[in-house]
Amino acid sequence: MTPSTPWPPAPRRAALCAATLFGLLGLLTGVWGAHIPSVQQTYGLDEAGLAGALFALAAGAVASLFVAGRLIAALGVRRAAGLSGVAMAVLLGTVLSWPSMPTLLAALVVMGMALSLHDVAINAEGTALERDSGRALMGQLHGMFSVGAMAGAALAAMLLRLGWPAPMQFAVVGGGLGIAAALAAAGLRPDAALSSTPSAARFAWPRGRLLWIGLLILAGLLAEGAMYDWSVLYLQQHTGLSQDRAALGYAAFAAAMAAGRFGIDRLRRRFSDPALLASGALLATFGMAGALLSPHPAGAIAGFALAGAGLAPVVPLLYTAASRVPGPTPAAALAAASSIGYAGMLIGPPLIGLAAEFTSLATALWIVVLTLGALTLGSWRLKRVT
Repeated sequence: MTPSTPWPPAPRRAALCAATLFGLLGLLTGVWGAHIPSVQQTYGLDEAGLAGALFALAAGAVASLFVAGRLIAALGVRRAAGLSGVAMAVLLGTVLSWPSMPTLLAALVVMGMALSLHDVAINAEGTALERDSGRALMGQLHGMFSVGAMAGAALAAMLLRLGWPAPMQFAVVGGGLGIAAALAAAGLRPDAALSSTPSAARFAWPRGRLLWIGLLILAGLLAEGAMYDWSVLYLQQHTGLSQDRAALGYAAFAAAMAAGRFGIDRLRRRFSDPALLASGALLATFGMAGALLSPHPAGAIAGFALAGAGLAPVVPLLYTAASRVPGPTPAAALAAASSIGYAGMLIGPPLIGLAAEFTSLATALWIVVLTLGALTLGSWRLKRVT
């Protein structure tokens, strides 16, 4: 895709606001990932208990996808993105303030629901902007997510070094994110992802091409979710880094992913999407294996960076492919493919946590290496998605 005419002011503003929302979602994810040890310590959780908390978050995310298409069609992408953005920010701000484990789990379920609705809404806006403008944008938008994730992890590391208590960090970051999300969502186009036929906005059960795309998203998000939830803890436990230094390992992963995503749109002009997906997955496989085999923190962090660069093309290209499947609205198609993809986040981190309970976290993370190998093979079977 190449632009043929200058951007009109309204779509340009919508694209900037969409990029901002992608960045804010990444920031939230980065802060959450860097503070997984804080959640574990605050509530006194072992690996199995932490896996249960992560399962609650992912379960809420998957449950929301069954109604995301209808909600976005009813509310409009602007309102859906704004309301879900504020909700997920408030819940992040209070994540360490719940009086018991059951209330924490309930809050994480709702937070997961808000996260996935927000994710579908802003991706629907992004694919609509890409379609209407004739410009390749999804790589850049997802690159903003990775920049936000990197910034969130780096911010958490800095605040930990300054001695800020974790509950204060969550409260300040959550409050700021809520205000920023509401302001950015107001700049989106109100009609994006709407449908004149209610049946097209219903949840589309994945089958055929949409099912295959969803399975590939599952593999990618399982690996990405494992990095969000376990990379900091892995570096703490198996390389001896302090929490603030271990958070920099996740920041390296997110930075490499961001750099890769900002280059995807240009690479798509020269290479097929299956080739980009497969080569990226192969790079991520070697990077993750290298990180787990390295006895030195620097080697592990370098491996995580390679994994981030390799995973960069996966979600932007596959989300674009899902939005173009004929029949459902882009939001409904994205929700359908994401319902399988989010299962990677649903089963991945808890599976790794349970495996770590019986073996070790270092051993359990080889599940990610195997998943990335499967993604490499599966990408070659996907027909060109543009």
